[in-house]
Amino acid sequence: MGTRVFGEPVERREDDRLLTGQGRYLDDLGREALAAAFVRSPHAHARIADVDVSGAIDVDGLVAVYTWEDLPGRVGEPLPLLIPHPALTHGRTGYPLARDVVRHVGEPVAMVVARDRYLAEDAAERIRVEYEPLPAVVGIEAASRADRLVHDDVPGNVGAVLVQENGDAPAAIDAAPHVLEFGLAIERSASTPLEGRGVYARWDADDGSLRVYSSTQASTSVRAAIAARLGLPNGKVEVVAPDVGGGFGVKIVHPWPEEILVPWAARLLDREIKWTEDRREHFVSAAHERGQLQDVRVGFDDEGRILGLDVRIRHDHGAYTPYGIIIPIVTSTQLLGPYKIGAYRAEVVSLYTNTLIVTPYRGAGRPQGVFCMERTMDRVAHHLGRDRAGVRAANLIQPDEFPYDQGLTFQDGRPLIYDSGDYPELLRKARELIGWDGFDAERAKARSHGRRLGIGLGVYVEGTGVGPYEGGHVEIDTAGRVHVSTGLTSQGQGHETVFAQIAAAELGVPVGDVHVTTGDTRRFGYAVGTFASRAAVMSGNAIALACRKVRGKALRIAGEALEADPRDLEITDGVVHVRGDPSASVPLRTVAVLSNPLRYAFDEEAAAATQFAVGRPVTEPPVASGDEPGLEGRDYYSPVRSTFAAGAHAAIVEVDPDTAEIAVLRYAVVHDCGRLINPMVVEGQIHGGVAQGIGGALYERMAYDESGQLLNASFMDFLMPYATEIPRIETDHLETPSPLNPLGIKGAGEAGVIPVSAVIASAVEDAEGVRVDAMPISPDALHTLRLRAASDPSLRVREGVRAG
Repeated sequence: MGTRVFGEPVERREDDRLLTGQGRYLDDLGREALAAAFVRSPHAHARIADVDVSGAIDVDGLVAVYTWEDLPGRVGEPLPLLIPHPALTHGRTGYPLARDVVRHVGEPVAMVVARDRYLAEDAAERIRVEYEPLPAVVGIEAASRADRLVHDDVPGNVGAVLVQENGDAPAAIDAAPHVLEFGLAIERSASTPLEGRGVYARWDADDGSLRVYSSTQASTSVRAAIAARLGLPNGKVEVVAPDVGGGFGVKIVHPWPEEILVPWAARLLDREIKWTEDRREHFVSAAHERGQLQDVRVGFDDEGRILGLDVRIRHDHGAYTPYGIIIPIVTSTQLLGPYKIGAYRAEVVSLYTNTLIVTPYRGAGRPQGVFCMERTMDRVAHHLGRDRAGVRAANLIQPDEFPYDQGLTFQDGRPLIYDSGDYPELLRKARELIGWDGFDAERAKARSHGRRLGIGLGVYVEGTGVGPYEGGHVEIDTAGRVHVSTGLTSQGQGHETVFAQIAAAELGVPVGDVHVTTGDTRRFGYAVGTFASRAAVMSGNAIALACRKVRGKALRIAGEALEADPRDLEITDGVVHVRGDPSASVPLRTVAVLSNPLRYAFDEEAAAATQFAVGRPVTEPPVASGDEPGLEGRDYYSPVRSTFAAGAHAAIVEVDPDTAEIAVLRYAVVHDCGRLINPMVVEGQIHGGVAQGIGGALYERMAYDESGQLLNASFMDFLMPYATEIPRIETDHLETPSPLNPLGIKGAGEAGVIPVSAVIASAVEDAEGVRVDAMPISPDALHTLRLRAASDPSLRVREGVRAG
C-alpha cells in the first residue's frame, strides 16, 4: 500500500457536482410520474371505525385510492421486524396502511394516487376517516405505569427486558467505600435530514421487471423487501439510491410503508409513481431517537476507581419496533466507554408509547450511554473533590491491555472486545488542546468581568465496522479507467473520494482515473447498508481486497507481455513496469486489452488481443483454467467482530448570569479511527457530528403533549443551531491501527456527535455549580435549575476543575 494517496487530504470529488446543482436527488426524477399522497392519522391512539373515500372520487386527475382492505396477500401484512432478539419477547410492527387501530399521529391510513401531488393532496383532504379515540400512552413514566396499553396483547407496555452483566455489580457496590445513586434523562430528538424520504417506481410490463429509486441507506435490502412482498424474483427488481440529501440513520429503516406501496401501485396501474415526503410528514411519520431514563448506582474507592456500576435503562421505542432493540443494546454496551469497570450490570426495559417509532439516529444509542458514564465520572469526582480528568484517567484501559474484553455481547452478536487504542493519550491530547490545566486562571479573569465560564470533557469508545459483510467490484477497462462498485449507499460521507483513494493506492493509478458507484443493485447486488460508521471499514476493505485480485492478475499478464517475473513488477501512474527500469513497461489499459482474448478487433488496441496476435502456446486454451476474461475482481470483507474507534472531546461554555443563555466558546476533539484514509473527510465528519451534538445538547427536543400530539413538528418550532451557534472546532488525531482488517482502519462517521451532550452538561455544570442531570438544557431549564438549587443545597456541586 503506497502512502501517496492513502492518508492524504484529497479534496472531495463529489462537491463540484453537488454544489453546482448537478446532483440527482429523488425528486429530480420522474417528472412525468403520477404522484402519491397519504392520509395520516391525526390521533395518537384510536380505532378506525370507517374510511369514506367517496368525497375524493370527483377530484379531477384522481387515479386511485387504497386502504388496508385493498392490499393483497403479503402487501398487506405487517412490516418486517428487521432485527429479532431473544429479549424482544413482544416485538410489534405496523401495517403498510393502518388496519383497525392507529397507534401514533402520522400513521398512514390511506394512499391516494393522482396526476400530480397537488391533486393527490386535494383528494386526500376529502377522504373522511371516522376514529374512535383511545387513551394515549405518552412518555416513559406513563408507559411504565401501564395503566393504559399501546398494544392490548403487550403486558405492561414492555417490548423487551435485557440484562447484561460482568461480575456481581450489586455486591461490588455494597462493598465499596463510596456509593452514589442518581437518575439521568435524555429527551427525544430526530435526524431531520435536508432531504426527507422518497420513492419513485416504474414497472416494465414487457419483461416483468421493476425499477425503484429510493432515498435510502440500504438499497439491496429494500430490493429484497420489495421482491418478497410483491412476489417477484430478486433479479426482476432493481433499486437505485440516487444522490441522497442526508440520512443520519433514519433511512436505514426498510421497508418503509411507502417503499412497498408505491412499487406495488406502479405495477398494478402500470404507471410511474412517485412520492416525496414533506417536512411535517417527516416529523410525524419517519422516526425519532434518543429518549431514555437512566437510574444509576455506582460504587468507587478513594481514588475514584469504579468498583461496581449498576444501570437500569428505560427506553422509549415508540409505537412499534421495526428495528428491534439495537439502540438500547448499544447504549448498555457502549456505556462502559474506555474504562475498566470492576463489575457491571445493565438492565434495559424497552417500552411502547403512542408516539413515533424510534430507530437509529447518528450515534444510535451511544450518546445516551456516554452521557450516563461521563455524568457518573463527574459525580464521582465532585463527591471526592478530585479533578474530573484525573478520575477518568484512574479508570482508563491502558495501551498494553488490548485486546480488551468487556465481557458483554455487542449489537452484532459478537463479544465486546476492543481491538486497539491509547485512551490515556487521547485524554492527554484533549486536555492540552482545550487548555484544561490553565483554565482556572481563564475562569478567574472572566469572572472579574462579570462573565461565567465552565469547562467540560468526555471520553468515549465507538463500535464501528459492524458486519456481517460488504463487497467490492473493481474493473479496469481498455481506456485505463478504473470502475469501482460497492452495494452500500452514500448520503454525503465522501465515499466517491475515499473509495477512489483506496483503489488508487492499491492499484498504483491516479485517483482521477477511478470512478465509484454506490447503492445501485444493477452494479452490485449484495450488500448490507450504510450505518454504524461501517462504510470505510466494510466496503473500503472489500474494495482493497478486490483491487489486490486485479493487481495480481495485471502483474501476471504484464509479466507475460514483458517476459518478466511478476514479482519484479510494480505499477506507477497506471503503467506496469519493471522495478528500477521504467522503460520496460506496459500501460494498464493495454493489460486490460490482453486480459480478454478476442476474435474480432474493434480498434488497433483490440487487435493485440485477437487469436493471431496473442502469443499464447497453442497447447493452452486462450482463457486459462480457473481464469476469467477481463481485468476485474470481486471480493467481500466479513469481520470476526467490530472495530472500536475512540475519542476525547472538551468544551468551554459561557452562561449568561441573567438570561441563562448558553454559548459554546470553544470545542476540541481528539479522535482515533485507526489509519486515516483522508484526514480532511474525517474532520468534516467530526465537524458535522459536533454540530448535530450541540443541537441535541442545547436545542433539539420532540415536544409531545399528553394526548400524543407533537407540538413542534416544523422548523418554525423545532429548534436547531445556526452556524452562529457552532464554534470553530479544533481537532487532533491519533492513529492506532486496527489489527482486525487489512487496511487497519476504524469508522468515523458518528464520532462527532457521541459525547457532546455529556461534554456540554459537564461544562454547564462547572459554570453554574448546579447539577445537570437531563439534556437538552435550554435557558428555561437552566433557570429552573438555578431556582431549585437556591432552595436545595444538595443540587449544588463543587466549583472548579480541581478541588482544593
